[in-house]
Amino acid sequence: MRRYLVVANQTLGGGHLLAVLRELAGEPSTFHVLVPASPPVDHLWTESEAMLIARTRLEAALERFRSVGIEATGEVGDGRPLQAIDDVLARDTFDAIVLSTLPPRLSKWLRLDLVHRVQTSFGLPVHHVISHRETVDL
Repeated sequence: MRRYLVVANQTLGGGHLLAVLRELAGEPSTFHVLVPASPPVDHLWTESEAMLIARTRLEAALERFRSVGIEATGEVGDGRPLQAIDDVLARDTFDAIVLSTLPPRLSKWLRLDLVHRVQTSFGLPVHHVISHRETVDL
């Protein structure tokens, strides 16, 4: 059974990510979704607001995945995605990481070279998915 760590925030509800997970689920697989509690960039925010947004995205995504037959667990992590991944990998093992980002001109994670940094920091295969922003209703 293959184990995947799925890392996404604003793109968690995107169709591109769902398509990749469906493809990976073609073989026996488990998925654990990690949503870094990254702060909003369009207004002043509190840490609890960032956590609430991440939790709302996570719960909606887990329900969406279940509705198409993909069982997944999940958690909200540190607002810094590399640290959030490190925290999860310190206590659990995975075969690969699925990292979903916004398109290049919009993605802070790509400006931080997160895909490459995840590959070199953790030595796991990384499936990079580019998707569109998901809105969250609180």
